[in-house]
Amino acid sequence: MSTFFTIVFFVAGLILIIKGGDMFVDAASWFAEVSGIPKLIVGATVVSIATTLPEMLVSIMAAAEGSVDMATGNAVGSVTANLGLIMAISIICLPSIIKRKDYAAKSIIMLAASAIVMIGGFFGNISIPVSTLLLVLCAAFFYENVRSAKAALSAEAILPKDENTAAANNKSRKKVIINIVKFVFGSVGIVVGARLLVDRGSDIARLIGVSERIIGVTMVAIGTSLPELVTTVTAIVKKQSSLSVGNIIGANILDLTLIMPLASIVTGKNLPVAASAARLDLPACFAVGLIALVPALAKGKFIRVQGFVLLAVYVGYVVFTCLA
Repeated sequence: MSTFFTIVFFVAGLILIIKGGDMFVDAASWFAEVSGIPKLIVGATVVSIATTLPEMLVSIMAAAEGSVDMATGNAVGSVTANLGLIMAISIICLPSIIKRKDYAAKSIIMLAASAIVMIGGFFGNISIPVSTLLLVLCAAFFYENVRSAKAALSAEAILPKDENTAAANNKSRKKVIINIVKFVFGSVGIVVGARLLVDRGSDIARLIGVSERIIGVTMVAIGTSLPELVTTVTAIVKKQSSLSVGNIIGANILDLTLIMPLASIVTGKNLPVAASAARLDLPACFAVGLIALVPALAKGKFIRVQGFVLLAVYVGYVVFTCLA
């Protein structure tokens, strides 16, 4: 591909991802408002499923073709980046007070899944029994979201009449169609734009002499987490903190409890874990999870210092990985 078209496609990817993120967050926020379901839950379910679906399909197809080692590294690396980089940015830009009861179950499930994967890694693989246990945690995650959504809808039912009328007016057929279209086109724009941005960005980096190792460490890492990053940055701009954090936590739970187990079950084999991953990557994933969630649950809020600590730990992890 010529340099001209490489740059054109790179710019096209940038435009798609920015506009797609804008449409996606607008539609998700509208859905939360008209349904009465808290934005944290919408972010943890609908938004996180949409942003992780491409990665899920790639991992499952790769496993089916025999590349079973890709699934573990991809999922764990994505979780670490989501927490250490993307959630750190969200907390630094938009610290917020939280309701512990809304975050507690999801945080416990995510940390439990990370711990199980880390323990499995010490034995050199994620076995079928471990994969089954992770799927049980995934089911618990969806059950918790359904239970929370039902509670929220019950609370909405007792709102004053004028508030219910305002919500009903926002559910006109035209608005429903517009927001469904925005959600679909927004998610497609994010995924296609991310692919163009990473692929053509890698080509541009090669053209200016950047080494393959640096391209691999940066572009591949960014590529797996770019949909979550775009959603988070757009949510920050629109002051939708709960939607952002919900997306990150939900995406991480799906990465750990759904993508890897499905890859294992599709192949009928254990997912191998490299010794270097067991020593560094899996403990780093668990550590950033603790830093991201435990202080917030203890204090009842996300504070900027926590975001800076997360970012520093992640940068240290990336630097150490590059030098090792």
